[in-house]
Amino acid sequence: MARLPYLDIDDLDEKDHDLLKRPINLFRQLVNSTGGARAFGTLGHYIRYKSTLDPRIREMAIIQVGFLTKSEYEYTHHIKLGTEQFGVSEEDISAITNETTGIQTSLTEFERAVLASAREMVTDLKISNENFDILQNNLSHEHLIDLVLTIAFYCGVVRVLATLEIDNEPKYKEVLNKFPLPE
Repeated sequence: MARLPYLDIDDLDEKDHDLLKRPINLFRQLVNSTGGARAFGTLGHYIRYKSTLDPRIREMAIIQVGFLTKSEYEYTHHIKLGTEQFGVSEEDISAITNETTGIQTSLTEFERAVLASAREMVTDLKISNENFDILQNNLSHEHLIDLVLTIAFYCGVVRVLATLEIDNEPKYKEVLNKFPLPE
């Protein structure tokens, strides 16, 4: 159960209504600090709408962070977004599970390095030289920075979600029927 109240658009000053254009529980709790919510949203907005990093690669990295940290909220939200809007396939999601557990997949070396890099940033705080070299050989400097920022941002997001005990919405929980998190 959430540690702070969920606010609705009517609870906010009119100038802050834009913060709940997507009234998901994460945003409904973050608006307890409208300034904090706005700052949080700035980087999130860049990652999702302004970066030219391949959106499938971006979403796979985010899903990897959610899977590895067992963040139900992050994992399910980005599976739904990734599959409905950004070209992530069911095979990609299965590959994330398999790659995490050490099972070889048909992903390219680059795609495997993206997932491994996300896992390294979660567990070791930085990407290994080996994976960084693979990323650098496949991405422009701009896209490499955007990938690192994406992974780092979502490492933070899962910690916000866990600390505030933000409840997952039912329509996202349904994703777990097909793609469960590990126990």
